[in-house]
Amino acid sequence: MQQLLLNYCEPESELLQKIDRETNLKVLMPRMLSGHYQGRVLSMLSKLTSPNRILEVGTFTGYATLCLAEGLTGNGIIYTLDINEELEEMVRRSFEASPYHSRINYILGDATETIHSLDEIFDLVFIDADKKNNGTYYDLIFDRVRPGGLIIVDNVLWSGKVLSSSPDKDTKNITTFNDKIAADSRVEKLILPVRDGLFVIRKK
Repeated sequence: MQQLLLNYCEPESELLQKIDRETNLKVLMPRMLSGHYQGRVLSMLSKLTSPNRILEVGTFTGYATLCLAEGLTGNGIIYTLDINEELEEMVRRSFEASPYHSRINYILGDATETIHSLDEIFDLVFIDADKKNNGTYYDLIFDRVRPGGLIIVDNVLWSGKVLSSSPDKDTKNITTFNDKIAADSRVEKLILPVRDGLFVIRKK
């Protein structure tokens, strides 16, 4: 089924293919990479939104960053926040090779702190960082998202563990966040069963 889906979506660029290969060869936990199909989903959602300002919480190796950047308006900017300095050289090299390099602001540090330095209203936010802080990131960015803007949160199905009758601590954190969104009357929401689950949340 996965190959069928890939057969009927847009191909990866050479740069995205290179990031995928390099991540799998050199980086611990390469499965954190969004990958081809999810990358095309993020690209499509970004293009449908036509964002002028994007915020990404959790850069990893920059794959999703570049997919999201594909939907930016002509003068649009994407801010991407990450705490892992060990990946900085690799990430910056990939961004420099991208046609979006001048519109990517890559900021290292604790996102719960660096978010406060951004004086922007965002059209699209992608949260894909430490899962225990999903709720914290959501609360920090909510007032910075325009009405009609999208917040997308990754890994909300947690490899199906959210269905477990005896969930571990990490799974409980995911479920607590999912329940928080389900109860939030300020937004419209749905989970796309793409890869590990994308929560797509539209601010009313």
